[in-house]
Amino acid sequence: MWGRIMDDRWTDSEGQAVLFRGQRGVFNGVRLVVETPEETLFSYRGANVTLPCHYHYEPALLSPRPVRIKWWKLSENGAPEQDVLVAIGLRHRSFGDYRGRVCLRQDREREVSLQIGDLRPEDYGRYRCEVIDGLEDESGLVELELRGVVFPYQHPQGRYLLNFREAQRACEEQDAVVASFEQLFRAWEEGLDWCNAGWLQDASVQYPVTLARQPCGGLGLAPGVRSYGPRHRRLHRYDVFCFSAALKGQVYYLDHPEKLTLAEAKEACQEDGARIAKVGQLFAAWKFRGLDRCDAGWLADGSARYPVVHPRPNCGPLEPGVRSFGFPDPRSRRYGVYCYRPR
Repeated sequence: MWGRIMDDRWTDSEGQAVLFRGQRGVFNGVRLVVETPEETLFSYRGANVTLPCHYHYEPALLSPRPVRIKWWKLSENGAPEQDVLVAIGLRHRSFGDYRGRVCLRQDREREVSLQIGDLRPEDYGRYRCEVIDGLEDESGLVELELRGVVFPYQHPQGRYLLNFREAQRACEEQDAVVASFEQLFRAWEEGLDWCNAGWLQDASVQYPVTLARQPCGGLGLAPGVRSYGPRHRRLHRYDVFCFSAALKGQVYYLDHPEKLTLAEAKEACQEDGARIAKVGQLFAAWKFRGLDRCDAGWLADGSARYPVVHPRPNCGPLEPGVRSFGFPDPRSRRYGVYCYRPR
């Protein structure tokens, strides 16, 4: 929800003032001004979010003028621009994956905000709001980020086996997307430390280091996000950093009288009205739902992991995280299972 306060500022859903930036176009002595928020907006997977956009004229016009509104998502890291919505009067048209999920919000005069429903991980990015008045047009940018968690991922057969397309597919299979540099940097600020280099969304290869050490670039380099720069998308092979947004469903450790093989684990979740959890879902449950369990369990990719929020004796290292036993023999009966039940 957005509320009006003084000086063309608005408040977000938490009551914080949101400053707006304005773009101005001049025609026939009248300025067309488009205003969008300066701050990045944050939301969650599955939520509904409004990207604010308003316009006015200077000096004010006595009678309304017909305008055309266009929203689109800007190109990111080589991906093409995406048309989102076009509106002329009462006629609106949405496009692609946004069809049926977006609408124009016009709660007050000359508001042309974009409302997006059922947010998806790939919805994050920069959106442009364009107002077209005859031959004149002005626009403003809105940046949307989703709350989520970044995690490193490698091929079941070992490190540095994924080219860029395979890395994208690997993240998608774990209910995630390839992380952006901004998402990895934010994760590093929150303490992510990982010595294996991984693909990012812009096809660069980087890794986050919070504690400099000899096997991880040497002691002479300061902590930070280390970069190998852009790599060849087909020929070069690394691990990948995935980004999983907050959950819509529930991840839980299934209470079962026996340890299970991977096939038995999948069947047990199905019998419980759920399905075996994916790696991204387990990380999101650990990060946002506080899932804390000292029992290793199978996941859909054939790995065995367990989430720890409160470190304790006989439960792995002394820092929070999702512990991994790698990819055990799927016939092994040494693990339980983590299930996922959608809402």
